Amino acid sequence: MVNLLDNPSIAAQPTTLIAMLQRRAIEQPERLAFTFLADGETQESNLTYGELDRRARAIAAHLQTFAAAGERAVLLYPTGLDYVAAFYGCLYAGVIAAPAYPPDPMQLEKSLAGLHGVIHDAQARWVLTTTGVHALVHSQPAGGAAQPPLQWLCTDQLPETPAEAWRPPQVASASIALLQYTSGSTAAPKGVMLTHANVLHNQKLIQNACHHTEQSTWVTWLPLHHNLALMSAVVQPVYVGYLSVLMPPPAFLQRPLRWLSAISRYRGRGAAGPNFGFNLCIKEIPPEARGELDLSSWEVAIIGGEPIQCDLLERFSAAFAPCGFRPETFVPGYGLAESVLMVSVGRKSERPKVKALDKAHLAAGRAVDAPPGQAEAIKVAGFELYDSDPTIAVVHPETRRRCQPGEIGEIWVAGGSVASGYWQKPDISQATFAARIADCAEGPFLRTGDLGFIADGHFFLTGRCKELIIISGRNHYPQDIELTVQTSHPAIRPNSSAAFSIPSDGEERLVVAAELAGDEPLPVPAAKSIVSAVQRAVAEQHGLRPTVVLLKPGTLPKTAIGKIQRLGARARYLAGTLEAWSSP
Repeated sequence: MVNLLDNPSIAAQPTTLIAMLQRRAIEQPERLAFTFLADGETQESNLTYGELDRRARAIAAHLQTFAAAGERAVLLYPTGLDYVAAFYGCLYAGVIAAPAYPPDPMQLEKSLAGLHGVIHDAQARWVLTTTGVHALVHSQPAGGAAQPPLQWLCTDQLPETPAEAWRPPQVASASIALLQYTSGSTAAPKGVMLTHANVLHNQKLIQNACHHTEQSTWVTWLPLHHNLALMSAVVQPVYVGYLSVLMPPPAFLQRPLRWLSAISRYRGRGAAGPNFGFNLCIKEIPPEARGELDLSSWEVAIIGGEPIQCDLLERFSAAFAPCGFRPETFVPGYGLAESVLMVSVGRKSERPKVKALDKAHLAAGRAVDAPPGQAEAIKVAGFELYDSDPTIAVVHPETRRRCQPGEIGEIWVAGGSVASGYWQKPDISQATFAARIADCAEGPFLRTGDLGFIADGHFFLTGRCKELIIISGRNHYPQDIELTVQTSHPAIRPNSSAAFSIPSDGEERLVVAAELAGDEPLPVPAAKSIVSAVQRAVAEQHGLRPTVVLLKPGTLPKTAIGKIQRLGARARYLAGTLEAWSSP
């Protein structure tokens, strides 16, 4: 085998993801690395480190025959071992991987639009996929349409290219390993440029925070194109040397018991998910089925990907305490693609830090503890402040000065995990990744777009500047929904709609506030017709059914230059002060 481990310093501490996998393949070739449960239960297939290395080298050797080094390849796979092999195959070839959301057969046209956006933005030369996905995409007339010279490669039916033909590429720690796309479904997706050094730095943070060892087992149902699953279930297992158990997302969504059963059966030590995943377990796993579970091995349950619902931590812990689940197993996690994955997670084996804040002060931009027993207190979860890397600052988003204690500002992050910018977007990259604090020029910092404050050795999130809507683990951009709303019915006033989410029954719910174009309130039947048209259009375009509020013209919160203030609209809705003009 050609390997990169001849240098003792590299062998001790690999500086690229290629050397990371090579070390495992040389030192532990027969050790089980990945298990895939095709049905979420018993249809098991496996990969050892030696097998993964051989499959990756075979894919890389094939790509190298086309001088593909430095090119971009979109990865279009469902969750499974083919995805894992293709990801490492790209790394082994020196090809920059761009994970993309696999096409949804039920919304194929929309899926293909997002795919073509990623292909175009990445200037991809390759799409790596399976024969099944290839057939699905090309079943549409414009399915494979994209700028030439795009080539499709089905890695599950590669011609026989021997792994021994592979040659190590010219890759250094500063080389770009992948483009992690923050959005594959909008008109302008952005690919975060992550180097080998960025990823390996973040892997060390994850291992240290979660205390992973070779004896750990990770169990996930999350889609592998998402950075949470990619970094925790595809890269971290190889970095540390533990087993990763994968299952398709639909297997979990159809029967959430499968996830917890796999944790029980494989003695899973770690797993992660968003709010809705844990909520689904509470709702869909009846008490009689819980008796079959043994969750005593579960030590790290990272909850993240959306604002953490603090009451959910208590409800899940109570529901699964008879199965051996402990409240201190929950570890709140905060991160974003621009920093690979993890910025911070709570301290393992301690109960999550939660603060109850006074609602009125919070609305005014101050974090003040609520009086004991206050019914309307807002609970927020805390994240660890580390001693050195990453550095967290809370900064006023307009003045760019550090906030005072208890003052809510934007979360800024600096450290070795922070990417250099977005692919082919220098202006946006400069604004997002090169921020400096005004009074001391400290930086550069990554502007996260999230709001929060620092207290008691933690930072707490209170909202999002970015106004991203996350429902059931899926990202929805308000401007996209608002465009759908304003074109759904002629009575909706153009450029006068706001989309936002609110907590409801342990989950997030979409609300749309839209001004009417007329001069007088509408009768009830007409209002019902408009609401139905809006709900139908949003359901068709975004898969969501919103609560719709029809407003008097000119009452939606806007800036002086006419920019919609979505957070202001949300605050007024929660306070009951939106001026609803017509109600069905």
